[in-house]
Amino acid sequence: MATRFVFRASVTEAGDPALPTALVLHGGGGPRTVAPIVGHLAATRHVLAPTHPGWDGTERPDDLTSVAQLAGDYLELLLSDATEGGVQGEAQGGVTLVGSSIGGWIALEMAVQAASDARFEGLIDAIIVLDAVGVEVAGEPIADFFSLTPRQLAELAWHDADRGFIDPAGLSDQQRTVQAANGRTMAVLAGASMSDPTLIARLDAVTAPALVVWGASDRIVTPTYGRALAEALPNASFVQIADAGHLPHLEAGAVTFEAIDRFLELPR
Repeated sequence: MATRFVFRASVTEAGDPALPTALVLHGGGGPRTVAPIVGHLAATRHVLAPTHPGWDGTERPDDLTSVAQLAGDYLELLLSDATEGGVQGEAQGGVTLVGSSIGGWIALEMAVQAASDARFEGLIDAIIVLDAVGVEVAGEPIADFFSLTPRQLAELAWHDADRGFIDPAGLSDQQRTVQAANGRTMAVLAGASMSDPTLIARLDAVTAPALVVWGASDRIVTPTYGRALAEALPNASFVQIADAGHLPHLEAGAVTFEAIDRFLELPR
């Protein structure tokens, strides 16, 4: 793996650069939460995995204040790499966007922005979101993440809460500092509601095939919320993963990756 700094983000690369590209976008827990996705996709893709500015000790520029801005940054990153030959273009299958939680929101916003800008035509080939936040669904509110204790978060986000619970007492001072900074960054970019009321209506512009993957036990954003998200995308399928919560790739990796692989193998 290699790491470089571009467009305000530290980007880890994995896999063969000659292969089609996948951009993997982490959620609030930081890059470690999507490391298994990066490792899995690196066998068949050239994977770019940014650390969003402000996470894991990185700096968030003062003028970066929204998911929409970050999505625009990542589109420019992909366009720049395509121009330089680092991202495989339409003939090679384009770029697959993969996002977990808030990373799924970023991926969806990228797809919406790309659909309205001719510069990005053919750049995005497919979208995979796992338990994404970002849309508003009537009767299915997103859990108030910022009010939850660590134990409450584990209860809502994991099928096996004991597996997901991280006791703050066991963290080092540095780990607590990073965790607090991650939370502050997420609050700035995502807002208290962790959603954009305009997003779900704008998804009808996205024509790329999409896979919406959801943990059956997720109570941060429920499977009903996930199905509504899938229905708002013109060309999406929905897969529910048993015995998994908000991070199905961590709790039920084999089943989750099987669903992802089936989707990626479909003819485009």
